[in-house]
Amino acid sequence: MSEDRWNTVLVLGGIRSGKSGFAESLVAGAPSVRYVATAAGGEDDPEWLERIEQHQRRRPQSWTTEETGADPSLLTEMLTAAGPDETLLVDDLGGWVAAVLNPARQPNDDEADVAALADAVRATRARVVLVSPEVGLSLVPVTPVGRAFTDALGTTNQALAAACDGVALVVAGQPTWLRGGPLEPVAPGEPAVAAPVASRPVASRPVAVPTPSTPAPPPPPAQPPTVVEPVAAPEPGPLAALQGATMTLPLVASGLTEIKPGMDLPLPSSESGPDARERLASLDLPGGGLGALGEAVEFAAATQGTVTPRVWAGVRVVVIAGGRTGGAVAGVDSADVERRIAEAERGEGLLGRLAARHDADISVLRTATTGAMEDGPITDEESVEAALRDGWRLADGAADAGRDVIVLAGISAGAEAAATAVLAATTGAEAVATLPRVQVPGARFDDAAWMQRCAAVRDALHRIRQEPRGAVDVLREIGGLDVAVATGLLLGAAARRIPVLVDGPLGIAAGLVARDLASQTRHWCLLPEAGTLSLVKQGADVLGLTPVLQTGLDLGEGANALSVLPLLRTAIGLASTSPVHPALLGEVGDDGLDDDAAVIGEPAEFAEPDPHGPGPATTGV
Repeated sequence: MSEDRWNTVLVLGGIRSGKSGFAESLVAGAPSVRYVATAAGGEDDPEWLERIEQHQRRRPQSWTTEETGADPSLLTEMLTAAGPDETLLVDDLGGWVAAVLNPARQPNDDEADVAALADAVRATRARVVLVSPEVGLSLVPVTPVGRAFTDALGTTNQALAAACDGVALVVAGQPTWLRGGPLEPVAPGEPAVAAPVASRPVASRPVAVPTPSTPAPPPPPAQPPTVVEPVAAPEPGPLAALQGATMTLPLVASGLTEIKPGMDLPLPSSESGPDARERLASLDLPGGGLGALGEAVEFAAATQGTVTPRVWAGVRVVVIAGGRTGGAVAGVDSADVERRIAEAERGEGLLGRLAARHDADISVLRTATTGAMEDGPITDEESVEAALRDGWRLADGAADAGRDVIVLAGISAGAEAAATAVLAATTGAEAVATLPRVQVPGARFDDAAWMQRCAAVRDALHRIRQEPRGAVDVLREIGGLDVAVATGLLLGAAARRIPVLVDGPLGIAAGLVARDLASQTRHWCLLPEAGTLSLVKQGADVLGLTPVLQTGLDLGEGANALSVLPLLRTAIGLASTSPVHPALLGEVGDDGLDDDAAVIGEPAEFAEPDPHGPGPATTGV
């Protein structure tokens, strides 16, 4: 659904009510519109032809017109084939119903035609506005043909109203939204609950959303979290081969059967992103346009496979909570970490407040506490494989719930030290130069704790200097279960074509590990804000992630991304809904464009004028 809360709209109204003009205003900001005319015949009726010409004169030159004529199935086919970057205006359903009832098509299952059209509207990926006469307010026709038409049109209107996101009634030129639409706030629905295998949800809590016309009260608790906790493995049975701790567990939702190095996952569109960035230069935006936010537009376009990306509507914040022992957690207040995890589970705290403001839901997964990295492997291979599958299932859960972007967050003790060790082990970076300082409440730094962490990372790297450096090996030796879950999430998100906003050390470490399993994962990741940590900046540089913004936020994992999310959404919305600048529309006479150059986005050909008199190289007398 678009940023103004509708993707398909039915506009009803009587004759000369202004319904067509209102419908045209709904799509006026689209870069291009396919106008679908349903009327057939009338060639011998001057008054009817005048009505058609009035409609034609109102349409911008950038619109294209298509006619369904006497074949009503063409409209259903158009809606089915339309892409996500297209906008269709159908005017009107009265002509379509007349074609359905055409005696030449009888006998025919007219109800099946109406049902097929409604299904096409529900399934269409395009932005569609349908115009239809409202027949419920007029007298019952006195002829059988008239009654058959009004009955069929009324049935069609009901079916299409149920299929559309919004329904508007126009009376005397004044529109009233009967459901949805930009004039009526849409009540938030029940938040979807992720249901990965081996997990359990917790109870819901409604979230109050302030209307734009009233001052926003203090932010309420966020939308209810979904707490995902590993449970005990099932008892062996007939399906034990599928339930065991093996990386060949079928991942049915993603269509893959195995997590292993060299996985072939989907890639975003290689053309849509650059084309969307290039298109920004032609939009009717003042000044220099969107600037650095063009990176977000290009990313959204590539991951959605369209030049005009839609705004991210369904956002899921995935919080991965883990723990460690040893020097990696020097200076950590375990009680404070537990408090923040519990707040996220209840939809409270910083992440909860930010998620509530953006209508995002939260999924929290706790991992088991692992050992000290300086002493030996911090977990076993079996646990790593299970954690990878848990992360993949989190991505499947977000996709199945209809979410179109994931914000990866973490509340893990010792995650900074683990991410530093992963960066050093996989890229050769200097750990001392990238390990973040240890900050304690009161904006103070505990340098003694930082030195303990440095020593733990140093000893761990020395211990594994001759060990294999495969993805599972790195996770087992120094990464830990929280990094493994985050890695599985990135893999599953790429498999389900869901973009991920990474933020903080946990996401960077997971990205470095995931690239050894499937290099495509980094192309589904966006770094919204660079933050202040050199660990994040250096890791992002290795992954080829260009931060969209560099505001210096240092709110913690996930919070930076949620803070700048409204700005990213605004940029994507402007890029997808802003029309082409009038000077580039290519109309004859505009800005000196001639007939040959009347093409959108192409300049007029330059012809060097003939010189008047001898030039500077002339030697004649």
